[in-house]
Amino acid sequence: MRRLRRAKIVATLGPASSSAEMIGKLFAAGADVFRINMSHTSQDRMRELIAMIRAVESDTGRPIGILVDLQGPKLRLGTITGGSILVKTGDTVVLDSNPAIGDASRIYLPHPEILAAVQVGHTLLIDDGKVRLTVTEAQPNRVTTRVEVGGKLSDRKGVSVPDSTIPLSALAEKDLSDLEAALEAGIDWIALSFVQRPEDVAEAKKLTRGRALLMAKIEKPQAVHRLAEILEVADALMVARGDLGVEMPLEKVPGVQKQMTRMGRATGKPVVVATQMLESMISSPVPTRAEVSDVATAIYEGADAVMLSAESAAGQYAVEAVATMNRIAEETESDPLYRGILNAQRPVPEATGADAIADAARHIADTLDLAAVVCWTSSGSTGLRVARERPRPPVVALSPNIATGRRLAVVWGVHCVVTEDAHDQDDMVDRACRIAFKEGFAKPGQRIIVVAGVPLGTPGATNMLRIAYVGAETTGD
Repeated sequence: MRRLRRAKIVATLGPASSSAEMIGKLFAAGADVFRINMSHTSQDRMRELIAMIRAVESDTGRPIGILVDLQGPKLRLGTITGGSILVKTGDTVVLDSNPAIGDASRIYLPHPEILAAVQVGHTLLIDDGKVRLTVTEAQPNRVTTRVEVGGKLSDRKGVSVPDSTIPLSALAEKDLSDLEAALEAGIDWIALSFVQRPEDVAEAKKLTRGRALLMAKIEKPQAVHRLAEILEVADALMVARGDLGVEMPLEKVPGVQKQMTRMGRATGKPVVVATQMLESMISSPVPTRAEVSDVATAIYEGADAVMLSAESAAGQYAVEAVATMNRIAEETESDPLYRGILNAQRPVPEATGADAIADAARHIADTLDLAAVVCWTSSGSTGLRVARERPRPPVVALSPNIATGRRLAVVWGVHCVVTEDAHDQDDMVDRACRIAFKEGFAKPGQRIIVVAGVPLGTPGATNMLRIAYVGAETTGD
């Protein structure tokens, strides 16, 4: 099943999309990766969803990526008399470590790490920013705040602290359990919430031990400030625009999205743009014009993937949302301006043999108008390097490892085929030609370029280019 676009689509599973039949329809409509959100999914349900996805994968013969999104630590208020209070702008509210039920003058905050970290002038956001407080006095177990934006303060509502770095792991107890269960179930990507610093990602990577790749969700200003360091440790980034837009001024989010997309491409690491991309399609069969433009902007920018959240998880038009995103991507990539925008953002190759080979492959493929760039990749690194160059012809990745194919499902432009490793260089070239033909990327009489590492099967040793002619005999098996 060949896609006619390079950007990938991530679809979140939920109540509207939790049957094998529905997952099959979403894949047919264009979903390349399925996201399981552990904020709303039990471990048993996660295993059932994974089994359904793998069944669809088996039926279609195409590697499908599975992304498990960990909930992350939830910072919440304690209980309040009557369940809620109304606060007005200018009121004083005390947050403290006293576990007694809160009232109009003080509320229990069961997070000593917040009380220890906030300073005078820092902002606290309650319930996704609906109520905003400014700290006027800070003591180790108690902070006094002034209400800047009033509203209802209810039991157990979430607390965000955009100005403070909280000495808290990105992995709560639930996350540790969910992470191990997901790894045992054989998923491909872990999305890590509440990332503030590179150490958060390093801690999770130590636990995954290479069993899955790690995607850092950038949803806090602290993470934006240390983006380069986080990207050095993470395998991919997610622009989590929903929470990011709560914790920093909304008008800054588009710039952060562009910054992240370009940094990801420069380092050859995938970037997923997420949240509210086709939000109106939760209840409408067609999106707004602004939403269409938003998806197109991410694709013009060269994002590896665009993501649907509630649209596919709980919306009334889940399949239509995926199909709509698919059409937007196809149309954007066929725009004559698209290629020029991508080329203008091309990063300089890193000073390694593998990157020089990938850059040369792109240059040769574009210059000679070759039918496809076919790369043999054991670990996936060759596929990532070639995709980083954003060549004009399609990228076909051949790998003996199904796990590599699944992980590459989120990477821009990569169509992965799982096949046994080549026996020698002749087999490598012959099979590349046959598969390029069989998968619909090349016709007899066209040429492809083959990228590989010699000796064969050596991870990361990209060092060979071959231009190959697809002959009429290729049509046979």
